[in-house]
Amino acid sequence: MAQVETKGLTKLFGGVNAVDNIDLMTQEGEFLVLLGPSGCGKTTLLRMIAGLEEPTSGEVLIGGRVVTNQPPRVRNIAMVFQSYALYPHMTVFKNIAFPLQTRGMKKDDVRKKVEWAAGMFGIGKLLDRKPRELSGGERQRVAIARAMVRNPSIFLLDEPLSNLDAKLRTSAREELQQFQKRVGITTLYVTHDQVEAMGLGDRIVVMNKGRVRQIGVPREVYQKPADTFVASFLGSPPMNLIEWGHLLMGFRPEHFLPVEVKASNAESNVVRFEFEVTWVEDLGSDRLVYGDIGHQCAHRHVISKIPANVGVFIEGGKTYSFAVAREDLRFFDRETGLHTDTTPL
Repeated sequence: MAQVETKGLTKLFGGVNAVDNIDLMTQEGEFLVLLGPSGCGKTTLLRMIAGLEEPTSGEVLIGGRVVTNQPPRVRNIAMVFQSYALYPHMTVFKNIAFPLQTRGMKKDDVRKKVEWAAGMFGIGKLLDRKPRELSGGERQRVAIARAMVRNPSIFLLDEPLSNLDAKLRTSAREELQQFQKRVGITTLYVTHDQVEAMGLGDRIVVMNKGRVRQIGVPREVYQKPADTFVASFLGSPPMNLIEWGHLLMGFRPEHFLPVEVKASNAESNVVRFEFEVTWVEDLGSDRLVYGDIGHQCAHRHVISKIPANVGVFIEGGKTYSFAVAREDLRFFDRETGLHTDTTPL
């Protein structure tokens, strides 16, 4: 295991800061997720750590050793790309064995190592097949097995599940997390999918426009966003944000519920809203209720997320009393978008 650290890491492309002065440190054995929209700089950051991209300025350290100007082969890292990059003319066995053979490892040792990796990922029966004969999930396992036979100190993953269908992504996430915990290798994982980030990461690094907006454990990043970008990027649907005096008030849709549901809360512990419902979307496990609220602010469009086990009848074209517990309210500066502890209620 090893730590990865970046100090003031910056990458310019034509005068544009793709990665802007990032300071970051992993913990040993940590699963750290880099999360953000397309073009936010997360893949560029990962490629600089891997040695595939040269920084404009700053340093990369692996295991406390500066490796900024060293090639990938001496960094003892393994990287899996979105495309998997398997050799189509080679069997699964030869694909996994290739990095060992290039190191001059003995044939018997190569076979033992390949069989070990194949057994770990449940692909032992696929060793004689070509990549074109495999499903997307099987190709993903082969790519990871090929990376792992090298015994890397750092594991870098660039959206490795994005080519899989939704059902397969769910099972692949579980397999990947269990594997990482078992081997304990420090892992950096790039994704734009917040479900992957929340489910996989020990911590999440939320990025936008080349900068880190927040670092924290999944629950902290979700419940206590550092700014309006994090608040609106995480969550499906995202956090509701409405003008409230000189601030923005935020609350998650699942916290915005009919007053009957909040009946156990003391009146002083909730904030009520008159909610004019325009549309109800029944998703089975929950209902998304769309509409507008007024109450001490200009009318604003908001969303409520009501679990299926809450039987309160709601229909479009009517107004209902909804409430949010005060402890679930978040406030942000309207100019900077940053979270503030100021509570005007």
